[in-house]
Amino acid sequence: MVKNVYYSKIADIYDQTRWLTEPIAEDVADFILTLVKANSETTFLEPGIGTGLNVLPLVRRGYSVTGIDVSQEMLNQFRQKLHSIPPNLKLIHGDASQLPFVDASFDVVLTVHMLHAVSNLGIFLDEIDRILKPAGFYLNAQWITPPARLEFEQHFKTILSKYQEPQSSQRPHRVINEINIEGYLRNKGYQCNYLIAKEWEVTNQIQELLSFYRSRAYGLCWLASDEAFHLAIEEFEALCHDHYGPLEVELSSQARFEIWAYTAS
Repeated sequence: MVKNVYYSKIADIYDQTRWLTEPIAEDVADFILTLVKANSETTFLEPGIGTGLNVLPLVRRGYSVTGIDVSQEMLNQFRQKLHSIPPNLKLIHGDASQLPFVDASFDVVLTVHMLHAVSNLGIFLDEIDRILKPAGFYLNAQWITPPARLEFEQHFKTILSKYQEPQSSQRPHRVINEINIEGYLRNKGYQCNYLIAKEWEVTNQIQELLSFYRSRAYGLCWLASDEAFHLAIEEFEALCHDHYGPLEVELSSQARFEIWAYTAS
């Protein structure tokens, strides 16, 4: 897995700069628990667990949760949300694309926005298949960016591209052996269902979103040198004034939590 050090640099602002809130995560947890027909013995694994946004409700409800993340700082943020680490939570600092568990260890494996960072997807999916219990669930999920925020991001990308070096060595490592996930798992005997766990409205002021970019809260903000980034931000701020008007203007649009649920046939 790519060891994106920027996650460690933004760990303390990660949650506030994303659009999945704890109340929304509670609703998503309800959906997942119903989907997998969870009981008190159901075990969960999230590689790339980060600050725990996706699984904190499961931990608080007493389910057995294991998480792996390459960023110790992100894991520390998760720990700070709890008075102490409960016995039903195990956090591992390490490469989330490597799964150091015996066969048939978990009932549910959840990945959220992390497969793009796995260097060999086939091997990783083989490992998920190996550690899932019979009749287990692999849930590959993502939070769909609200369209208004996506448009805002695109404005910044366009400006930033002018300051980036053509073949920058800072460009994220590409996944090798790219494969069709659904086809790959179907060949292993899995069935796939696409599900929308939750849809919700996200509202932000322009000045708030601008502050997120100034703080380099997203991966694309680390693709350029510090000097290039600051030049891009200066130009971006001017564009925001010209394009949106007062920075107190609010942008609202709908986000979505999508799940591709894989179960053994």
